[in-house]
Amino acid sequence: MKRIFIHDVVPRDGLQNENQFIPTHQKIELINQLSEAGIDKIEVTSFVSPKAIPNLKDAEEVMKGINRKPGVTYSALVPNLKGAERALRCSVDEINLVVSVSDSHNLKNIRRTTAQTFEGFEEIMRYLSNENILVNGSLGTSFGCPFEGEIPEEKVLQLIDRYLELGVNGITLADTTGMATPSQVYQLAKTVLDHWSELPLTLHFHNTRGMGLANVNEGIRAGVTRFDASLGGIGGCPFAPGASGNICTEDLVHMLLFMGYNVRADLDRLINTANYLQANVAHDLPGQIIKAGKITDLHSTSEI
Repeated sequence: MKRIFIHDVVPRDGLQNENQFIPTHQKIELINQLSEAGIDKIEVTSFVSPKAIPNLKDAEEVMKGINRKPGVTYSALVPNLKGAERALRCSVDEINLVVSVSDSHNLKNIRRTTAQTFEGFEEIMRYLSNENILVNGSLGTSFGCPFEGEIPEEKVLQLIDRYLELGVNGITLADTTGMATPSQVYQLAKTVLDHWSELPLTLHFHNTRGMGLANVNEGIRAGVTRFDASLGGIGGCPFAPGASGNICTEDLVHMLLFMGYNVRADLDRLINTANYLQANVAHDLPGQIIKAGKITDLHSTSEI
């Protein structure tokens, strides 16, 4: 059965949205547990200004403190040249660049237009040109914008082309505010892979309207094999009214395993790690498997 690669973004996308700062040693332990659970890629942190995102002010300490497991890619989001310099000093495996397809969302998020952001990426790529490091280009609001509505497919394709001209190694299409529908996911993913058949394409879904796992299935049907998820289902975009978090890693792995896909991640270890996370964020996680258990967990009739 088809091999599916799982990328966990909880240390960055998830923890940056928490109401409290998670201590550095707990972040490191969380990442180490994800590594041991067989996650293929982990977005460890973001090298942003501590003033902008105080929850990630310990980016260097976390990246330098984790145990690196062979076969796992350790990634970090980088917003600008200064962030790229910090990331290189910490020997990250991959740098993730992020821009919104929607100008309105990009302006709201980082106070720059999409075009201005790509100008900054050019500077970063020149700086990295002689470095042996992977670079991934992410496109937020690829499936819709809460300010502009529908995003033209052609605009997404143009920005993928621009990323590839800069020399990135892979592309992520992100449903930043949970607006994607399964049929839309299939069509856009198929179009992209028809244009660039060898492109390492990742899909990043939020579960804002409860369609996250359905979107994954349609992405797989279109030929995608790489998916972002967040342990416990935490995270999400602050500019999506009523938004819940990202699709949940253990829920995703549970679905894929019981559908017969080849997934390296160990589901039981992921559930244990989700329990560790829940204890440290001190609130219930939105994921379902942590509440209901696996479909193979049987109960005595006296328990019901």
